[in-house]
Amino acid sequence: MALRYALLGLLAERPATGYELAKEFEGDLGRYAWQAGHNRIYPELARLVDEGLVERAEEGARGRRVHAVTASGLAALRAWLLEPWEGSTVRNEGVLRLFLLSALDPGDARRILHEIVAQSEKEIIPLRDIVSGETPVVGEGRLALGWLAAGYGLRQYEASRDWAVWALGELHKADGGR
Repeated sequence: MALRYALLGLLAERPATGYELAKEFEGDLGRYAWQAGHNRIYPELARLVDEGLVERAEEGARGRRVHAVTASGLAALRAWLLEPWEGSTVRNEGVLRLFLLSALDPGDARRILHEIVAQSEKEIIPLRDIVSGETPVVGEGRLALGWLAAGYGLRQYEASRDWAVWALGELHKADGGR
């Protein structure tokens, strides 16, 4: 269900072809927020066109179609973004692994926690670069698409790193400083 809103949001930023939209999902959007391939994007675009939420703005050579969001599509996107977030079924393998971390011997648990610190630090660097500059206003008081999400991601990785450092300290206390 969220794919349709991701497509509407991307098309609200600018008209695009299905190929261009798929490229967005191959980048940071797919890496950090929502994954989708061509096999899901094109059928969803067709549904959005059928529902009048997206229109084909132009057709080019070899069947190239540029899609644009309609006023109805913007209204649907706005309604979705403004509705309260509800809990959904949680299936987070990473958190499950953390839940079960105590099943390992302390040495293995430490190794995993050190990996979390290192991986978090690696992810923090490019995100910090993205959000450290000027706030990217793109017109009419709007921020560049994804900029706020980059700030969220930065803080998530900082929190993961800080948690892993805390957990290492707790393991240290539990095993008497070994």
